[in-house]
Amino acid sequence: MKITVVGAGAVGASCAEYIAIKNFAAEVVLLDIKEGYAEGKAMDLMQCASLNGFDTKITGSTNDYTKTAGSHICVITSGIPRKPGMTREELIGINAGIVKTVSENLVKHSPDTVLIVVSNPMDTMTYLAHKVTGLPKHKIIGMGGALDSARFKYRLAEALEAPISDVDGMVIGGHSDVGMVPLISHATRNSIKVSEFISQERLEQVKEDTKVGGATLTKLLGTSAWYAPGAAVSGLVQAIACDQKKIFPCSTLLDGEYELSDLCIGVPVVLGANGIENIVEIELSTAEKEHLQKSAEGVKKTNGLLNL
Repeated sequence: MKITVVGAGAVGASCAEYIAIKNFAAEVVLLDIKEGYAEGKAMDLMQCASLNGFDTKITGSTNDYTKTAGSHICVITSGIPRKPGMTREELIGINAGIVKTVSENLVKHSPDTVLIVVSNPMDTMTYLAHKVTGLPKHKIIGMGGALDSARFKYRLAEALEAPISDVDGMVIGGHSDVGMVPLISHATRNSIKVSEFISQERLEQVKEDTKVGGATLTKLLGTSAWYAPGAAVSGLVQAIACDQKKIFPCSTLLDGEYELSDLCIGVPVVLGANGIENIVEIELSTAEKEHLQKSAEGVKKTNGLLNL
């Protein structure tokens, strides 16, 4: 199993590290446009191998896509990160050009790959990858929902004063501060609805804290987060590489599901060896349906900024 990660910055390097530590891949290729940067990150990570007990080979390359040939899964993290006060949508001008070039080069050398898009604005970049690569729709996946759901569960556990292993929850919709739809109606603590434990007012605060999770970290760190995004990517990669048939909320191209079409947005999917094995349609509350529709309108508006 060969995995390529494009972008050797904080998110890409974290992603490579988590994949290596899980020890399911034979090789991880880190690629970056900056001379020597990916090679240096790969060397640093390989010097962790004996300490962290992994046998995955990590190699780095400066913009040489031939080194990525034959990759089973390719992850795109490249692009400029958010700065304090920026929305994900404001990154579109620069990142669209980067994602287009990267996607085309990856598919040129790995035509059967599964593509995972992390670059922001993520739903629109996932849609762009569909338009420029020609890959089947089940082989292009946007990462955002897995990360947003992890942040939702963190906030739920905090509000419940419960161990996070007791908590389950999911975020669908657009990967944006206003577009996220945390599914309170489906959130549970050990199979019991969270509404049995905490007030509606507190749950509304959990939702709002989840939606600004990325912006909160950007304000504190001065740039985008990297540990949780890297871990989220590694979870998707492992589900595909190991054919786990796990359900994650991922940005996927819809064709009538959830009454939405011709856009990529986060919904629950089953991930396995073929990428997206199935789109799972679940019952939503009236408020959640309305929020998802508004989220879709926002994503389509951002898609309209692409020069397609």
